[in-house]
Amino acid sequence: MRHFYRIQVIWNKQADIKYRNGKPAGRQRINMSGWKKQRWLLGMLGLLCCLAALYGRTQKIETDGKAEVQVLNREDTETAHPENMEEGERETKKIALTFDDGPHPVYTEQMLEVLEEAQVPATFFLLGQNIEGHEELVKEIAEKGHLIGNHTFHHVQITGLPKEKACEEIEETSQLIEELTGKGTEYVRPPFGTWNEGLESSLDLIPVMWTIDTLDWTTQNVDSIVEHVVKNVGENDIILMHDSYKSTVQATERIISLLKAEGFEFVTVDEVLFD
Repeated sequence: MRHFYRIQVIWNKQADIKYRNGKPAGRQRINMSGWKKQRWLLGMLGLLCCLAALYGRTQKIETDGKAEVQVLNREDTETAHPENMEEGERETKKIALTFDDGPHPVYTEQMLEVLEEAQVPATFFLLGQNIEGHEELVKEIAEKGHLIGNHTFHHVQITGLPKEKACEEIEETSQLIEELTGKGTEYVRPPFGTWNEGLESSLDLIPVMWTIDTLDWTTQNVDSIVEHVVKNVGENDIILMHDSYKSTVQATERIISLLKAEGFEFVTVDEVLFD
């Protein structure tokens, strides 16, 4: 609140002298010499300066207090309403879409269109046997900024093979991918989720599993796929899907829209694993 100081200085050159010789003397004029007047004026000037300084300090405290309240109010507002925060200040929840068994001659292209329109990156784990005859699709996946991983050549269960044969399944697929994209693969997703850790030293690949299995290969029900993901998804989840079905393409489009609205950020699987 504002404080107002009013100084009223009344200077009378007359003073009451109550008694003279034991009797009331009435009003008498008092003449002040020049030096006394100067001392009096200097004293009053000093008092005025002190009061002015006190008033200025009070105003500064009041202003600083208002500024502090405004800052606190802004912080409270932003906490209660994240939509008012600056871009980049919001906390994002990263998740990764991954697609197995491609490339598919029809639905991989459709999936790439959905991802491009939504500006969402994804990870594709490719089968060597499906690469042959669809080399241009592999190049397109890489050119559009998606991550490519290895899913063996014949979709075999790694743990059921001798080490030499298991390595051959993976190395042959990696070689095809590198020839087409100019870049080798760093990640492998073993079919059926079973992995032989003894292969890691020989292959120098990182196995990637998943946290949410959509089971999209078991159903054509788009609503069921979408509901399963949206209901169970959380930060840093890796979602397993297959770019081999029309229903998966349709479900992916809806999943992206719904999860973006909930503040999720879609990234390639390496960002979930290592960031």
